[in-house]
Amino acid sequence: MTLHTEIKSPVDPNKLEKLAEVAVKVGLQLQQGQDLVITAPLAALPLVRLITKHAYSAGAGIVSTFYSDEETTLARFRYGQDASFDKAADWLYEGMAKAYAGGAARLAISGDNPMMLANEDPEKVARANKATSIAYKPALEKISNFDINWHICSYPNPAWARQVFPDLPEEEAVHKLAEAIFAASRINTPDPIAAWAEHNANLKKRSSWLNTERFSALHFSGPGTDLTVGLADGHEWHGGASKAKNGVICNPNIPTEEVFTTPHALKVEGTVSSTKPLSHQGTLIDNIQVRFEAGRIIEAKASKGEGVLNKVLDTDEGARRLGEVALVPHSSPISASGVLFYNTLFDENASCHIALGQCYSKCFLDGASLTPEQIKAQGGNSSLIHIDWMIGSDQVDIDGLREDGSCVPVMRKGEWA
Repeated sequence: MTLHTEIKSPVDPNKLEKLAEVAVKVGLQLQQGQDLVITAPLAALPLVRLITKHAYSAGAGIVSTFYSDEETTLARFRYGQDASFDKAADWLYEGMAKAYAGGAARLAISGDNPMMLANEDPEKVARANKATSIAYKPALEKISNFDINWHICSYPNPAWARQVFPDLPEEEAVHKLAEAIFAASRINTPDPIAAWAEHNANLKKRSSWLNTERFSALHFSGPGTDLTVGLADGHEWHGGASKAKNGVICNPNIPTEEVFTTPHALKVEGTVSSTKPLSHQGTLIDNIQVRFEAGRIIEAKASKGEGVLNKVLDTDEGARRLGEVALVPHSSPISASGVLFYNTLFDENASCHIALGQCYSKCFLDGASLTPEQIKAQGGNSSLIHIDWMIGSDQVDIDGLREDGSCVPVMRKGEWA
């Protein structure tokens, strides 16, 4: 006689089902007949299957998924020919760009091991990242210009869970990370879709106030930070749900606690220190300290991952300038959880942050009608990269500066003033 013992998953299947439903109905607001392109780690297969089910139930055209896998990624760095690190799958990203140009939606599931490439050659990591950035640009432009409805959510990859909860057995770590993801994504509420509607309304109030104030700059002050971020001419604040150029209102990030806009690429001055580690494509970069002059980073240090950071900054001219500034209260649910996720999607929503590189055209008044030349003239930055890193804490104050020189408190000790 063979005894079959049911293995209980550390990830609550009912909550995972709700996350998939929220991803399709709130994150994407997928339209009848719309195709969907999904990218995901192989470990996220359970969530991919549920999202695919909900997508087809919502009337999706074709759902196409592209998977990544840690072992095959590492095989490239350990056995690949040196010349291969200057190459990327151009055909794949060209195909994605073509899909988006044809009206497809995009959904990315994050959850890769944040330390995947920590022991690999930083030079090869930087070269591979640059090649991918160049190849991905046609697709990234469709996303950063908000031509389509797009969305990012997460799944608790075991390698990621071990990084976040290193003292727990793997199964327990996966369960705890899953629960943290569900809490941050408002899945634990009685009606997650209604909870997101209420949260989006609150974020809208914050962005509307900032748009009414029309600050010319923001000044950040705190330990290791004395930074003035000029704001682009005709900038517009956004947060939560937004309308893409295709007319679909979607929530690009779940979770999200931020309101954000476009800095002026030439008008950032001073010094700033990171308040949380940055996990960038398998490398952990910690204790970042940079100095800006005339909008450009002229000095950059980090206690860990400094080599990769400086290679990133050399990607192109725009990589040393800012494309986004975002405000998040220190009391946000993600910050209050006390969990360091080593994942930008979560950690950026625990802290005010800035982003190196490409700006969002949607963060301009009438941005949908502006040409790239007009966006540049108004201070918008252009780059192959867009990398968020955290600069806020309960020790950081932010003031809004007006053209007439007057100053308005925006945040005190990390909270809305």
